Amino acid sequence: MTAASGLAAENSARLAPDWAAYLKDAALAALVAAALALPLMGLQTYDIGGGALGIRTHFDWVAIAAAAVFVGRLALRLWPRLHRRGDRRGDTAFARLAAWANRRLFAITLAGIALAVALPFLPFSSRYLIDLGTTVLIYVMLGWGLNVVVGLAGLLDLGYVAFYAVGAYTFALLARDLGFTFWEALPFSGLVAAGFGVILGFPVLRLRGDYLAIVTLGFGEIIRIVLLNWSPVTGGPNGISDIPRPTFLGLPFARSAPEGVTTFHQFFGLEFSPDQRVIFIYFVILTLALVTNLFTLRLRRLPIGRAWEALREDEVACRALGINPTNVKLSAFGIGAMLGGFAGCFFATRQGFISPESFAFTESATILAIVVLGGMGSQMGVVLAAILLVTLPEFGRAFAEFRMLIFGAAMVAIMVWRPRGLLAHREPSLRLGARPSST
Repeated sequence: MTAASGLAAENSARLAPDWAAYLKDAALAALVAAALALPLMGLQTYDIGGGALGIRTHFDWVAIAAAAVFVGRLALRLWPRLHRRGDRRGDTAFARLAAWANRRLFAITLAGIALAVALPFLPFSSRYLIDLGTTVLIYVMLGWGLNVVVGLAGLLDLGYVAFYAVGAYTFALLARDLGFTFWEALPFSGLVAAGFGVILGFPVLRLRGDYLAIVTLGFGEIIRIVLLNWSPVTGGPNGISDIPRPTFLGLPFARSAPEGVTTFHQFFGLEFSPDQRVIFIYFVILTLALVTNLFTLRLRRLPIGRAWEALREDEVACRALGINPTNVKLSAFGIGAMLGGFAGCFFATRQGFISPESFAFTESATILAIVVLGGMGSQMGVVLAAILLVTLPEFGRAFAEFRMLIFGAAMVAIMVWRPRGLLAHREPSLRLGARPSST
């Protein structure tokens, strides 16, 4: 009994937190946070007239920031020990949630689609909410497109916004020079973007990891600089305006139309409302997103989808199995780029105006963050991450001065507690049945 008691005491001492070291580490982090917050939050300039500036002090904000960092850092140091004590199996709440969602994936999908369809007609719905939902769906579609390249094929792409831009400018140029409508230009936007994806795929066939990321980042910047400087074609920094809006079977959403043209509200005998066009655009992107999801889910069950996943896991083993990595990479880049081109075409018709500023590197970073945050290869995770990353900054408008600070803190928290993504758990794309026993 004495030996057992000694062993228990030794284990307890090993598991007991070193409070002195933890408090010292948290205090140091709080000191650094206070030093950074002092010029950013503690001092605010204002105009006192006559061209002179005064300084207001907000030391209380600095103290709150330092205290928050102190508590957060201390919690991070204590979390692993409490986690080991409370749950030996390492089954965290996020993991249980992911497993629960995976078991009820079909029901959750149907409920999500029903909610998305009913959103414009709910009692609390508004034009702002519908616009926000449209933006979320654009990023969902972009996330699913990049998920083919990053999540399934395992190819890190930091220049995905280039295909988004190619799709948008393809529609804008076709509409301006050839009079194409949105529906006529949609397939061309996807094909042109897919062509650019294959062009990008050729020089990166032998690259992996960081080198691949650098090349794709450079490709995205090349496209942006070309759009910015090729003024006779792209309009340069002024962009392209007067991009036609989508129509419902040729019926425009307008208060009045040229002679011989019937508008949407006239054809259906409705009173004109600007919200009709907003709701129609929302349903267009919802339809495109659902078709994209079905398309990618189907591809994952085909041989090309299984080849993507084999390439992601081990390229050498992929070659040993007789799979051609060249074709697999080109197909991943081409199909992912095509989906980005479709999203770019919709973005152009929704905005009615595009410029190179709309396709900066920050867009690529946001789309990649959606894929990684949701969980590599997880379709449902992309939806959840897109909702979080698009709506969180919007809800933070009440704290305009601290919007990006809150956004960054949320991202850091996710990286600490769920580094593999919110819904990293995913069933195999194709499960082989048991082989029948030979008799």
